Amino acid sequence: MIIRKETSTDYDTVYSLIKEAFETAEHSDGSEPDLVAALRKSQAFVPGLSLVAEEDEMIVGHILFTEGKVGGDTVLVLAPLSVLPEFQKQGVGSTLIKEGHKVAERLGYAYSLVLGSETYYPRLGYLPAERFGIEVPDAIPSANFMAIKLQDDAKPIGGSVIYAKEFGI
Repeated sequence: MIIRKETSTDYDTVYSLIKEAFETAEHSDGSEPDLVAALRKSQAFVPGLSLVAEEDEMIVGHILFTEGKVGGDTVLVLAPLSVLPEFQKQGVGSTLIKEGHKVAERLGYAYSLVLGSETYYPRLGYLPAERFGIEVPDAIPSANFMAIKLQDDAKPIGGSVIYAKEFGI
C-alpha cells in the first residue's frame, strides 16, 4: 500500500470513494463527499494533509485533516476518514491516520481532534478531548469527541472548539 498526498486529478475518484464508504455508515447523512469538496476550497485546508491510500494503483482510502481552533490555538480536525468497503478492516484507515499524524507533526501541528468511534480511534492514541481541557461541543457525546497530542512537548491547550465553517458545527 502506498500513502501519498492527494492531487487535483484524484478529486473525482476520491468523491466517489467517500460516497461509497459512507453509504452504509451508521452515522452519516451522505454529505461527506460534498464536505470534502468544500473544505478543499476553505481557509482551513492544508494540502499536505489530504492523503490517499493506493493499492495496485487504485485509490482505496482517503483522509483529510483541516485546521480548527481550541481557544486561541490552531489544531487539526480529522474528518472524514474514508475507505472503500471491500478494503475496510485491513489496516488502510489506521495506516492513513498514522501517516497523517507523521506529516502533521513535521508541519508543526501539536494536536488533532476527531469526532468518531469510541472503540476505533483510541487504538490509535486518541483520548477523550476533555482530558486535554477541550470543551465538548453541545449535542456531541463526550465519548465520541477525542484528541491526540502529536508533539511530545506541546503546550497545554483548552477551551472551546471552532471548526471550519464548512462543517456547520
